[in-house]
Amino acid sequence: MLLNTPPGFEPGFVLPPELSADVVCFVWREDKLLIRDGDPPTLPMLADATRLGVTGTQHYLGRLDGLDCVAVRVAEDVPEPAGWKWSGLRALFLRLPDPLIAVAGRGYQVVEWDRSHQYCGRCGARTRERAKERSKECPACGHVVFPRVSPAMMVLVTRGRELLLARANRFPNAMYSALAGFVESGESIEDCIHREVREEVGIEVAGLRYFASQSWAFPHSLMIAYNAEYAGGEMRPCDDEIADAKWFTLDALPQLPSPVSISRKLIDATIARLKAT
Repeated sequence: MLLNTPPGFEPGFVLPPELSADVVCFVWREDKLLIRDGDPPTLPMLADATRLGVTGTQHYLGRLDGLDCVAVRVAEDVPEPAGWKWSGLRALFLRLPDPLIAVAGRGYQVVEWDRSHQYCGRCGARTRERAKERSKECPACGHVVFPRVSPAMMVLVTRGRELLLARANRFPNAMYSALAGFVESGESIEDCIHREVREEVGIEVAGLRYFASQSWAFPHSLMIAYNAEYAGGEMRPCDDEIADAKWFTLDALPQLPSPVSISRKLIDATIARLKAT
């Protein structure tokens, strides 16, 4: 499953007049989520958050399987309540159910957008919430801002039955993944793929085929994944962000990304396709 809008989730942004009996509360302190650690870990209900004193501006996210969901951002100096802990979202992959992870990611993007748009980027006046949509408006100059989404391409290049995988400097241990990069102003996704592949590993690609997309809350990306075929050039790391890049055969693959990431879904689906031919 890709961590996008889960089945059973009804998005919303206006807090309903009557909330469900149990309200799931995604409490964020910077990039850490409040959980009660256990096997599996649990999230607080809104009543828990109020009792623990971890309160702030509530952002209504919608309803998941009949339960209302809100996100809250607290100050960075709020202590860890007894019996609870602050945890990075990545550390909760495969520990929390995928639907909760997906809604948590949505909540993180909303609270981060709210935090970084308290003032107008055009004139500096304090912004205000708009009533009919999730957006902020400047009362002084009328500038309107929406939650930020940054599109990024991901591409898995094949050469026959070989996969081109790269290890970025930021990756933990020896993990390799598909190539990725952010779309620049004026680019299509396809333009971005050709440019990023050329800049990162010095080759040309052809036969682009869309695979899937995934919302990725680190901090507000939309990953758009493709397959592509090698079309020429000498493959070598050309970018300072790339520590290593290699062609890997199907029976000698390196450490791969988490199964919840779109990069792993793309790699696994491509391996299955190649093995079937």
